[in-house]
Amino acid sequence: MKKLFLGLLLTIMLSIPTALSAQMRWGVTAGADISNLKWSQQYFRTTEFTSTKSLGYFAGIIGEYTIPGIGFAIDLGLQYAQRGASMNLGDFKIWSDDGYGDERSYLHYIDIPIHLRFKYSNMNGFERKLAPFVFAGPCVSILAAHNKLEAFDYKPVSFGVDAGAGVELFRKYQVSFCYSVDVTGAMKAVKLDNFHSSNRTWKVALTYLF
Repeated sequence: MKKLFLGLLLTIMLSIPTALSAQMRWGVTAGADISNLKWSQQYFRTTEFTSTKSLGYFAGIIGEYTIPGIGFAIDLGLQYAQRGASMNLGDFKIWSDDGYGDERSYLHYIDIPIHLRFKYSNMNGFERKLAPFVFAGPCVSILAAHNKLEAFDYKPVSFGVDAGAGVELFRKYQVSFCYSVDVTGAMKAVKLDNFHSSNRTWKVALTYLF
């Protein structure tokens, strides 16, 4: 996994000089996210294991390389994001014996999204005021920190897939919505085999492009 991550960073670094010589825009982005943890087992014996959604936030930088003439672009980002969920650990003896109750999991990530974007811009000049777009692509999430819940082991790096849509206003502002699915997992229980979770996240973002 480390070799894959290093290879991805190398690909990004090698692509920057080419992008800078073409049509490249940089900007800042920030927004809110609603995240939850999807567990591999919903039921533990007769009691349902539940987690509830959590409100978080994210902020960072974004680069947009536009492929001339066809409406497609490649987005690169570097963002800090807080995600997590609340869990009913106290309902299970395996964890209540260790003093756990209803616990909140805080997960702090450095996200590196790489999206392919299509922006509809053939609207007789109206696209200079408003242009809709859609995007999708992978995202690498590096775990920067988490609160201390020793009942779980945490994955240092996870990989996800993003998909979303939005509008660009006056060629400077972008408002977008995105759904992100973690495909490699975020954390797993120490005392149980085959009991692990992955992140599911809805995001809304406001971006300003220079």
